[in-house]
Amino acid sequence: MSKDITGLLYTQFADLLDYPSGDLFSITESCLSGVRSVNPESAAELETFRAAIQNLSVQQVEELYTTTFDMQPVCYPYAGYQLFGESYKRGAFMAQLNEAYHAIGYSAGEELPDHLPVILRFLGLDSADREGEFCQTLLVQGVIPALDKMLKAFAESQNPYVRLLKALQLVLTQTPEKELSHA
Repeated sequence: MSKDITGLLYTQFADLLDYPSGDLFSITESCLSGVRSVNPESAAELETFRAAIQNLSVQQVEELYTTTFDMQPVCYPYAGYQLFGESYKRGAFMAQLNEAYHAIGYSAGEELPDHLPVILRFLGLDSADREGEFCQTLLVQGVIPALDKMLKAFAESQNPYVRLLKALQLVLTQTPEKELSHA
C-alpha cells in the first residue's frame, strides 16, 4: 500500500474528527501544514478551527465534541445515517463498507463502519484503491453528500467543528487528486 499526501491528510482529518485526545493541537498543526500547500481556502477554515480551540483545555474540547457529535448532537458523524437515516439502506451501506474493509484487511474496530473517521482512514490507506470505482463512488456519493448534510445541520452556528468539516469538504471537493499527490 502506498500512503501519499492525500492519504496522510485523510488520516489527519479522521484523527481530528475522532474523540479529541491530548494530541489534537499537534494533529491540527500537522494537518494545517499539509492543507496549506494544496488548498488555501481549506487552510483558512482549518486555521479558524485551530484559533477557536487553541485556548480551550482538552476537557473543554472533549465537552464541545460530545455536545456536537454525541449527546443530543448537532449532527451525527456517520455517513450512512446522514444519507439514509435509520433505514435498511443504511444497513446495506454498512455491509458494503464492511465487505470492502475486509477485502483489504482493514477493520472499523469498535466503531460502526460508516463513522466518518473510519471511512476517511480507509480512503487514506492506499492511493491505488482510492482511485478505484468503489472508493470514488464512496467519496462522491457517500462522504461528500454526508458532509454537505452535516454542514447544513449547523446552519449559522459558531461551533468550531463547522470550520473543521468545511475544511475537509473543501479538500475533498476542490482539490484535484493530482495536486494532492504532488504536494
